[in-house]
Amino acid sequence: MADEGTNLKLQQALDALPVAEREAVSAIWSSFSSSPHPRRALILQGLLTMCCFSQLSLLTEQLAQLIRIDPFTILPREVSLKILGYLDATSLCRAAQVSRQWKSLADDDILWRGICEQHIGQKCLKCGWGLPILEKRRAVPLPASPSPSPHLPTLAPSQSRMKRRHEAEPGPSGATSQNAKRQRLDEQSRAASPSSDPPSCTVPPSSYPSNPLIVPSSSELPAADLKTRPWKDVYCERLTIERNWRRGRCTVRTLKGHTDGVMCLQFSETLAHPSFPVLITGSYDRTARVWNLETGAEVHSLVGHTRAIRALQFDAAKLITGSMDHTMRVWNWRTGQCVKILEGHTEGVVCLNFDSNVLASGSVDTTVKVWNFRTGECFTLRGHCDWVNAVQLWDSTGSSVSGCGSAPPAAIENGSSAPQIDPGKMLFSASDDGTIRLWDLSLRTCVRQFRGHVGQVQSLKLLLVDEDREESSDSSARSTSPASRDGSLSPQPYPTSSPILSRRTPAQERGSVVPGSPAKRQKPVLISGSLDNTIKIWDIETGKAQRTLFGHIEGVWAVASDKLRLVSGSHDRTIKVWSREEGNCTATLVGHRGAVTCLALGEDKIVSGSDDGDVRVWSFSG
Repeated sequence: MADEGTNLKLQQALDALPVAEREAVSAIWSSFSSSPHPRRALILQGLLTMCCFSQLSLLTEQLAQLIRIDPFTILPREVSLKILGYLDATSLCRAAQVSRQWKSLADDDILWRGICEQHIGQKCLKCGWGLPILEKRRAVPLPASPSPSPHLPTLAPSQSRMKRRHEAEPGPSGATSQNAKRQRLDEQSRAASPSSDPPSCTVPPSSYPSNPLIVPSSSELPAADLKTRPWKDVYCERLTIERNWRRGRCTVRTLKGHTDGVMCLQFSETLAHPSFPVLITGSYDRTARVWNLETGAEVHSLVGHTRAIRALQFDAAKLITGSMDHTMRVWNWRTGQCVKILEGHTEGVVCLNFDSNVLASGSVDTTVKVWNFRTGECFTLRGHCDWVNAVQLWDSTGSSVSGCGSAPPAAIENGSSAPQIDPGKMLFSASDDGTIRLWDLSLRTCVRQFRGHVGQVQSLKLLLVDEDREESSDSSARSTSPASRDGSLSPQPYPTSSPILSRRTPAQERGSVVPGSPAKRQKPVLISGSLDNTIKIWDIETGKAQRTLFGHIEGVWAVASDKLRLVSGSHDRTIKVWSREEGNCTATLVGHRGAVTCLALGEDKIVSGSDDGDVRVWSFSG
């Protein structure tokens, strides 16, 4: 059946003929139309034998259009969607341009949801692209970890002061290495010893009559208004951001307020309250500041430490800061009130990390202290011979390891009765002695050392990645591997020589996986940054460096990573964005006037702090 345009052209050509010819042509068409199928076939065969070459060419052109069949006009919608489900995003967009019916099918939410699930939060095994999650807020707020017990011990700190290693020292290769270790003596620090009485650290509530950080009562909370968008729009939004990441296109905002170098920061976009993302920064000006990351406005300035704040971490309930005044302070960051002072280190606290049950801190005194929220007890891990610059807790969800270079019992202080630490609770620590140590907290022993850096190790990041994707990316990078030879993308078993380092995640132990899908094993990956100008990615099972990233021309102070990318901040005043799996630098961000001392990575942004006192927000959301 010819379409409307073809019929119109035929009618116009027929009207242009004389009446006699018009009647003859109409008679032929009528006779053919009224003939049964066998007679039609006979007439056509006879006509074909009488056609010349030019007429046969005309027939070929016409038949090429007429014999085309739109399958989606014939097939059921369910079958059509099944066919379109084999297309990638680019092909679906092209299909949507064919006709209105094709657009209705190609824009179906079922198709785009499948594409989003394939790419968002992970790298697609087919195209190699991954898209950010962009999780702004959770529907249900996660329970915050409890505040430390009020019975935590308070030990008298030493009166010795820590000097500030400020000037550069020659490195092992003869070149100048920025051993600018920020160990400088705080020229303006007060000599008063810290008191365990916190009222002097309290920000008066009257100073913030309309505090946006305070969680309102349930009666004041607005009714939830859940809105949904087409999955195609969700995909397009994230694709734009991922392209900006890959091309290094971003907008930059500078937050000013600190009067000295910014040494630590953290931000969260998933708090149930407030509605805006919260950023907290710590500085050598002895203050911690709370920011509205959306507007760049400062909300609080937390004052109480007598020397530089070198470390911080917060959750929905509390903020813990570590300072060169030898103490850690627990704050209600929503009101600005200091609720507890933790004393125990004999020198400045340089790093800390906590989870729901345990707080770990590293210090200039070369020790790591572990504070148990459940019991209020604290014990000390000894083994490093220089500053402990980074600590990272890890729940391996397994039993403890015997052997593997365990530390002698003399390395443990505070008695033989072990605080109640869950089996499988592990801790990584990095030090100026150039090593990284893995501790079993239930045994209080060092079970592994990571050696390879030739400079002070400044930062650590522990990342859990899907093992099958990690194996697939490694296989594609090595043409000699069996997976690359036969094209198989099936996961290879993770080595299980260590009973602790080969445990399944708690979700897998409970069987909380999608029905009908294979359980995804999580493989831990350790990333470290050092003043030897390099970043190393470690195999936790073997203790060997899998890959070393070169690119910074001075020492690396901070690293952060997610499943899609890795970022690093350096003394050379730059931030580099890396492809973790491929090991290549995809973008270099320039703008700070001093060393980049700390940074945090989000789905669509990087927040960095510098020795110049500025906090910069690098947004890739377009």
